[in-house]
Amino acid sequence: MPWSFRSSTPTWLRMSSCSWEMTYNTNAQVPDSAGTATAYLCGVKANEGTVGVSAATERSRCNTTQGNEVTSILRWAKDAGKSVGIVTTTRVNHATPSAAYAHSADRDWYSDNEMPPEALSQGCKDIAYQLMHNIRDIEVIMGGGRKYMYPKNKTDVEYETDEKARGTRLDGLDLVDIWKSFKPRHKHSHFIWNRTELLALDPYNVDYLLGLFEPGDMQYELNRNNVTDPSLSEMVTVAIQILQKNPRGFFLLVEGGRIDHGHHEGKAKQALHEAVEMDQAIGQAGSMTSLEDTLTVVTADHSHVFTFGGYTPRGNSIFGLAPMLSDTDKKPFTAILYGNGPGYKVVGGERENVSMVDYAHNNYQAQSAVPLRHETHGGEDVAVFSKGPMAHLLHGVHEQNYIPHVMAYAACIGANLDHCAPASSAGSLAAGPLLLPLALFSLSVLF
Repeated sequence: MPWSFRSSTPTWLRMSSCSWEMTYNTNAQVPDSAGTATAYLCGVKANEGTVGVSAATERSRCNTTQGNEVTSILRWAKDAGKSVGIVTTTRVNHATPSAAYAHSADRDWYSDNEMPPEALSQGCKDIAYQLMHNIRDIEVIMGGGRKYMYPKNKTDVEYETDEKARGTRLDGLDLVDIWKSFKPRHKHSHFIWNRTELLALDPYNVDYLLGLFEPGDMQYELNRNNVTDPSLSEMVTVAIQILQKNPRGFFLLVEGGRIDHGHHEGKAKQALHEAVEMDQAIGQAGSMTSLEDTLTVVTADHSHVFTFGGYTPRGNSIFGLAPMLSDTDKKPFTAILYGNGPGYKVVGGERENVSMVDYAHNNYQAQSAVPLRHETHGGEDVAVFSKGPMAHLLHGVHEQNYIPHVMAYAACIGANLDHCAPASSAGSLAAGPLLLPLALFSLSVLF
């Protein structure tokens, strides 16, 4: 589809409040998604590559973890009696969702198969294990990551002949069975692995839901199998239907995480279609909740070195060419470019002539200034959009770790309750916030 400035305004741009957040990690000017997720979910800055721990924990050093764990707003909400959920298009044990429940010196410890022997011997647990054990009563968990839940070489239910989709666990545990065993017998718990099963659920008769729709990350929206893989907005719809049954309110973390992956691969079209689906999910959540009792926050963990320029006229496809040639090498260039990444190409000693390739292809890798196998994050501040109770507190420029404290203040959860009214007959102080973090905000300038 053609993309232009005539497209409709994204949902998040219509929210009542806007601010900026500083995204750096404690040891990095340009952050990674683990340290940033710890900041905007747990309220403290952390080192690059670590989740759910303070900056006293050094990456990959298991013995620096104990005593430095920090809890997230998901935990604060659960402790206050609210229902909680996690919905992502990445693995459910990827950097952003893992900061909501795990405490790990390394974001890459997806299962014990990815952990060094030293860390295992020192007693550290992998992130998938922590998902099932740390907060056992998370009501909704949806995303990818099936293979990390099963014993090594267990055949995947969907990709039976794909060796890469097989189970990874060295400890022989079946974490899905463990998840089931932790649920009360009088509650309705459902494990599902495809879209058909998701849409067949009666959310009003579901107390706990675990949906793992891919062995690893979920497919890009443009590549999604409409039979086996639900969209982000479909997952959000079911999640809210389940969570909003709790009269004390709920907290929901929603991540459009494959926006980030599209950029790392230099595939701007994939990334932008992921952003559109994220916007659909935000709009769907807004239609199911009320401004009177729901704080919605849409933000990013970081930016990317992604640019849009070339003096393109109104109505020009953003995947098209700039209306000029380079005044140096006399070749055309696309409106979308990257500062670095896999799109760097030299043909015959010169920059590739993009008019000779299909630059509108879904997997086209936009040209970059510096060759890298994977494009990097950017270090600039990113925007925070919000609406609902106390949204005005998100204004100006703040440290990234300020965000969960605002949400906790609005919801009367966590440590600071001095401003809250006495508990109602239902036992709640305020309705729970709905958190919708956008995986890469810098895209929004394109719409």
